[in-house]
Amino acid sequence: MIRAILFDAGNTLIHMDYVAIAAELARHGVAVTPEQIQRGDWTARVRLDGELFAPQDAVSTESRDTTARYTRYLLEGAGVHDPALHERMMAWRRGYNAPVGLWTVAEPEAADALALVRQAGRVAGVISNSNGTIRRILESLDLARRLDFILDSHEEGLEKPDARFFQLALARAGVAPDEAAYIGDFYSIDVMGARRAGIRGVLMDPGGCWGVRDCPCAPTVLDAVRLVLRWGTQGAPQSPRAEGPA
Repeated sequence: MIRAILFDAGNTLIHMDYVAIAAELARHGVAVTPEQIQRGDWTARVRLDGELFAPQDAVSTESRDTTARYTRYLLEGAGVHDPALHERMMAWRRGYNAPVGLWTVAEPEAADALALVRQAGRVAGVISNSNGTIRRILESLDLARRLDFILDSHEEGLEKPDARFFQLALARAGVAPDEAAYIGDFYSIDVMGARRAGIRGVLMDPGGCWGVRDCPCAPTVLDAVRLVLRWGTQGAPQSPRAEGPA
């Protein structure tokens, strides 16, 4: 039985402010909708995962170079291909709302997903690669009170996909690896990182961009929680989309 459901933060419980990004692009004379930026974000994660995180010498998710690539891939996915504009947007992003930045919007289903975990009597925790601000962000969105603990890589000195970071969460939750599940948005960082610690993972795939993976996928965090809660009676799915989201 799953006794603890652990979550990534970015692109799982929260996402970037796509409206703010669209407004800044408009200031440069480029018309892109928040929905196009969101789609660009979905595809950017897959590119970033394959190029930076999947290799054996995976780089930090929190480095300046990673953030720059993420921004460029997101813009390209939204149809913005001007390298000079990429540089201007990156400079804008570095100074925007520091130190929190753009990560200020709750996923629409986040509160309901965490409420369902609490209702089911499971432990709920966050394991996030962050710059020391994730607790503040989750508190501002009224999500922190729905969690039993929050682990920030900046505070803990560990970063996913290091198995020790997930093991720290297991200790905080007081559960064994096979009693926990982890929900995140990067295959190599989240699903594979959790797997190294013996934890089963669910990959967030709201846009259907990841293709076939050797793990279950879900379009929303609420779907992911419902899927995990079924494991207590049905067992974890053996094929990527054998059960599918609820």
